[in-house]
Amino acid sequence: MAIIRGHRFEIDFDQAFPQGLVLVGEVSPDNEYQSREDKAAGRPTRQRVDEITGKRQWKGTVTDPSEKNAKRASFEVTFLADVQPVPTTAEALPGMRPVELDGLTAEPKVAGQGEFKYQSYVYRATGFKSAASGGGAKAARSTSESTPKAA
Repeated sequence: MAIIRGHRFEIDFDQAFPQGLVLVGEVSPDNEYQSREDKAAGRPTRQRVDEITGKRQWKGTVTDPSEKNAKRASFEVTFLADVQPVPTTAEALPGMRPVELDGLTAEPKVAGQGEFKYQSYVYRATGFKSAASGGGAKAARSTSESTPKAA
C-alpha cells in the first residue's frame, strides 16, 4: 500500500523541534495571489482556505534553533484556523517570542534546485499551546526525569 502524495503526518511538537521554535514577527493572513488587473479593478484580496479541513490559512515565520544549516533555520508555518491564532507567550526580544505549536502536522516535500535538492517539510498547526504548557512544562518534565524519586 502506497502513501498518497500530500499526506500530512501528525507529529509531536517536542519530537519535531527538540529546542522549540521562535516566532519572528506576527501571524498574518495567507492571501491568494492578486494580479495588477485585480488590484486596478478594486477586487478584494481573498484569504486561502485549506482544501482538506476547510479552515482559513494563516502564515507565521519561525526559526528553529536546533537547525545547523542557517539557510534552513527559518521557515513559514501554515496555521489552519477560523480566526487568527495569537501566541500566548511573552516576547523574549522585540518581535521574537518562543512558541509551542498545537495540532502539528508535517508533509514531506522536495526543496532546493538542480543538483542541490534536499528533503524538507511543510508544517501546519492549528494554533499555539497555552503559555502554562510551554517552556515551563518542558523544564519541569526534564527536571523530574533527572531527579530520583523517593520511595
